[in-house]
Amino acid sequence: MKRLLTNPYLLLTLASLFWSGNMVMGRGLRGDLPPVGLAFWRWTIAFLLVLPLALPHLRKQWPALRAGWRPLLLLGVLGVGCYNTFSYIALQYTTATSAILLNSFIPVATIALAFLLFGKRLSRQEALGVIVSLAGALTLVVQGSLDRLLALSLNVGDLWMLAAVLSWGLYTVGLQWRPQGVHPMLLLAACIAVGLVAQVPAYAWEVAEGRSIVLNVQSVGGILYAGVVAAFLGFLCYNAGVAAIGPARGSLFIHLMPVFGTILSALLLGERPHLYHLAGIALVFAGIALTMRRPAVPGGVPLPAGESRP
Repeated sequence: MKRLLTNPYLLLTLASLFWSGNMVMGRGLRGDLPPVGLAFWRWTIAFLLVLPLALPHLRKQWPALRAGWRPLLLLGVLGVGCYNTFSYIALQYTTATSAILLNSFIPVATIALAFLLFGKRLSRQEALGVIVSLAGALTLVVQGSLDRLLALSLNVGDLWMLAAVLSWGLYTVGLQWRPQGVHPMLLLAACIAVGLVAQVPAYAWEVAEGRSIVLNVQSVGGILYAGVVAAFLGFLCYNAGVAAIGPARGSLFIHLMPVFGTILSALLLGERPHLYHLAGIALVFAGIALTMRRPAVPGGVPLPAGESRP
């Protein structure tokens, strides 16, 4: 059971599942949950959850944490301060379909950034896997219709989503620089603290503009889901998975988000699956299988799970 729970592929799959639910929630509750407020309280909850697990390591590992303050600042601002804030802002203006479509380009952005910054290349088989998986994600998002794909156009929300994609790609690649020898809980707590500080000015501006959270059962449930499941559990799973198999392969699992979106829609909203759903899901899994066939080589800056190399 322990081996199963630390399997990087399972962890990355779970992260995509958690984040798919978060995307649906962010769009559905956009009227009650202003974007920056949702992002701020999401990470506040996650910080409170991770803090008791991080504090025991603080005294011993403070020197390593302090020595790595520059990459820590980068990871905190990009991964915590920017990505979800930009995503929630995007969902105020664009459809969930467009947001998921653009989000599916995260693996491509990550691979490009890994090549530009580190010269890392994919093998032909891995590149083919990325292309096949992306084709599956696009099939799901546009419902198998070329006309629907061509009809999509960018609006201000889509531009915010592209900014989110870029920030997450940089965060994933930036895991290469994370401080060595720092426990994952302490590292996550430090990143969240940085991200929350970065969000304070934007949150203050949002409140000053009269955009406050509307408290009701749905909004409170949405914030709790975003904080406990999407932020706390999702980041732990993603960080550990990327640390084990590298940013290029790890980011490919983002293509599972349209798959889970389809499944969640069928289960929760009663939407009936169609042939294009099956085709898209098959392509996503085929692409991931192609990419994973070769032995994984650790590429991300390790996040030790227990004492294992992150």
